[in-house]
Amino acid sequence: MKVSIKEISAEEEEEVIIRCHEIDEDMLNLVQKLKAQQSSLTGISGEEIHRLHFHEIYYFEVVDNKSFFYCENKVYESKLKLYEFEELCAGTRFFRASKSVVLNSDKIDFIRPSLSGRFEVVLGNQETVMVSRQYVNDLKKLLGM
Repeated sequence: MKVSIKEISAEEEEEVIIRCHEIDEDMLNLVQKLKAQQSSLTGISGEEIHRLHFHEIYYFEVVDNKSFFYCENKVYESKLKLYEFEELCAGTRFFRASKSVVLNSDKIDFIRPSLSGRFEVVLGNQETVMVSRQYVNDLKKLLGM
């Protein structure tokens, strides 16, 4: 595969052109990753409002009817509902891990089986998240297992 990069002036709009023999799953995943890089969400930390990109988010969780984005070493509150975040992530490397968690599979360091058919996922920041039995097959499919 040949990769070319051309620097342009600040006035010009950035553009990515993909030339391929066929549009397969790998190409679609690449397009989704590029789109996710451009998307941003709003997270609240104390009295500060931060703009977060999908690639910064390790997982999204709902606890006691409050929503949170978990990043490498900081947690942000969100106004989004779980299903709204899940819809925004459609076609990306995020997947439903349990009734209250949507997880970024790109942040997984390693996985180990746990009790009752669940999986324990250790993320790049050494945080541990459980994948419930109901969603284990989604994880396996996403990771090509």
